[in-house]
Amino acid sequence: MPAILSVALPTPLRKHFDYLPPSAGTPQIGCRVQVPFGRQILIGVITGISNIEDRDKSAPSVGQLKPALSLLDEQPLLPQNIMTLCLWAANYYQHALGDIINTALPAGLRAGDPAVLPEETIWSLTTKGLNTQPDTLKRAPKQAATLRQLQSLSAPVTGSITSEATTAIGPDEIATFNIDRKIIKRLEEKQLLTSTTEIPRPNRPELLLNEPRLNLNDEQHTALNAIAFGKFGTHLLYGTTGSGKTEVYMQAIETVLNKGQQALILIPEIGLTPQLLNRFRARFNRPLALHHSGLSDGERKNNWLRAKAGHIDIVIGTRSAVFTPLPNPGIIIIDEEHDISFKQQDSFRYSARDLAAIRAQNLNIPLILGSATPSLESFHNAEQGRYQLLRLHARAGQAQAPNIQVLDIRKEKLNNGISRQAINSIAATLNRSEQALVFINRRGFAPTLMCHDCGWVAQCPHCDARLTVHQYPNHLHCHHCDYQHPLITRCLQCHSKELHCLGQGSVRTEQCLQELFTDTPVIRVDRDSTRRKNAMQDIMDQVNSGKPCILVGTQMLAKGHHFPNVTLVVILDADNGLFSSDFRGPERTGQLLLQVSGRAGRAEKPGHVLIQTHLCDHPLLTTLLENGYSAFMHQILQERQLGQMPPFQYIALLRAEAKFGQHAVDFLQTARQLAEQIQPSTPQLQYLGPLPAPMERRNQRFRFQLQIKAESRGQLHQLLQPLISELDKLPQKNRVRWSVDIDPLDMN
Repeated sequence: MPAILSVALPTPLRKHFDYLPPSAGTPQIGCRVQVPFGRQILIGVITGISNIEDRDKSAPSVGQLKPALSLLDEQPLLPQNIMTLCLWAANYYQHALGDIINTALPAGLRAGDPAVLPEETIWSLTTKGLNTQPDTLKRAPKQAATLRQLQSLSAPVTGSITSEATTAIGPDEIATFNIDRKIIKRLEEKQLLTSTTEIPRPNRPELLLNEPRLNLNDEQHTALNAIAFGKFGTHLLYGTTGSGKTEVYMQAIETVLNKGQQALILIPEIGLTPQLLNRFRARFNRPLALHHSGLSDGERKNNWLRAKAGHIDIVIGTRSAVFTPLPNPGIIIIDEEHDISFKQQDSFRYSARDLAAIRAQNLNIPLILGSATPSLESFHNAEQGRYQLLRLHARAGQAQAPNIQVLDIRKEKLNNGISRQAINSIAATLNRSEQALVFINRRGFAPTLMCHDCGWVAQCPHCDARLTVHQYPNHLHCHHCDYQHPLITRCLQCHSKELHCLGQGSVRTEQCLQELFTDTPVIRVDRDSTRRKNAMQDIMDQVNSGKPCILVGTQMLAKGHHFPNVTLVVILDADNGLFSSDFRGPERTGQLLLQVSGRAGRAEKPGHVLIQTHLCDHPLLTTLLENGYSAFMHQILQERQLGQMPPFQYIALLRAEAKFGQHAVDFLQTARQLAEQIQPSTPQLQYLGPLPAPMERRNQRFRFQLQIKAESRGQLHQLLQPLISELDKLPQKNRVRWSVDIDPLDMN
């Protein structure tokens, strides 16, 4: 009798679907199958294979089951350890397994592409190429330089130079050594190179390092020695900005590579990948790959398959790279572990940091969490002994911590939000042929367009939010739902032409500084200016040239970038986060202030930081700047403990949204009634809501939430599992979009 396949499909339904095996092939757990699903044909992954006699009596009979249409893989596409991670995530985050597996796979494989590595063009020097002296190509100096480089990479089989080259030049070598493909083509036309098409093999020269490792200081050495390779442990590498955390990462990775293992490094932003990739390529003579949304679907699929096949030794990626399959992983590193970008904020709301901890535990390998400003949860775990705390107090090399100065801007006349002292400091910095960074955490030209005559404000028609004024081209833009409208020239309420742009955005600040410093390049770094592919790398190249310039940008500039010649940082508005409606606002403000400040004086030159504020005497700001981040964290921990908020309590948010707000309210009221029937409210388990979300209306839908708070994770999940099962049965659920967010980082 045939077996029954349990298949996870990319649907929001929290269940598996049973099918008969396809007519051809031998199904295995982890293989993809093409199956009929209603009127659709979907691609799912086999999660279980059972005998008919083992089926539950309530399950559909064999005669009711449809056969799978085809088996797409001869061998499991997802290895067992990734399947285990997906199953854990489905249980912990109360999310559909099929949707989670969909997240774990690159788009091409989700669409049914063959899981085979593509053939690529591989070049090697011909006998003529080995014998030709580069100096004979005097009229083509770039070709001569490339030929000399390729000859240095190639080695003859015997001592005779007439033998064919043994080193092939593939995509990895071209990327690592920055070889121009156009020059490769010219050399091929001259019969100095020959090309073949084949599946590239990993190139692992005998020498592991391209350059010698740096000497570690005592703190770095102690931190590296504390990492127990070959066993699980979570290590919080808490090091001030510029203290050499990356060097500790690289020497830990070197240890792993020497054992023939692989390393996975997660970073919060795509913008950090060029800088980190260049540093790793300069150090390691091993194949590396990227995994992030900035790559094409084909690049992501190929890198994923190469990593799975063991052709990649170091994988660097953003959040979803936590699911990258590796046959022999030895370490997982999360840089800037505090960053909120590691938490997915819609659909499958997972934390890559927490999943990395589970994956490392399952694999019995070390996990390193690195940050100059650790998250409150990680800081608390280290204080409680659950994480091993590794401290780096001093900046590496000759670099000194920047001098931080608070500017009280109350009653001061500002030039587009910039104080006179800040302008003078920027001028002095440029006169020393150094660079300055001006931080403003708002995109666009101005956050508000207001009528001077009647007070009308341009609002988004779909959200409870103001429209931001943008230039190039002139338009109004909602950063929440992406609504756009041509710039209004008359007030929609009184028809006055007295419309004023209020507040400062990154574009307005850029323009102001360009007018003040006409002979100096002003470089804006925000989501708008870095949309073009390689835009961030071009900006980094310009800044790292060392020539005087002014960087203006949002929090993209705060995350891990190394600007050796930036000696001045000006923070224009330090006050916003201190009044956030989110209880995590002060924590994030402190992290952002220190992260941005850390961009100053990272080399031998001393750094200076100016923080403009109307709240010089705010207790949290005073503690942060006078006593440091640890004291700041302790103060926030005390406040959280008094308020019984994370990390002393565990939170789940039930979110519901609908075109008619009452539908969302009714759904959550029913959810609360069901929850209280399962577990009545107690001091250890509390319900709050339904309440409007901080932004109640977004993208033409009204949003409400029910907060559930418990003393332990176990207690929370004992409630959520039966509750969500009951919610799935409610007819009301068809009138709303609803989701559950475990350990929410954004209460909006």
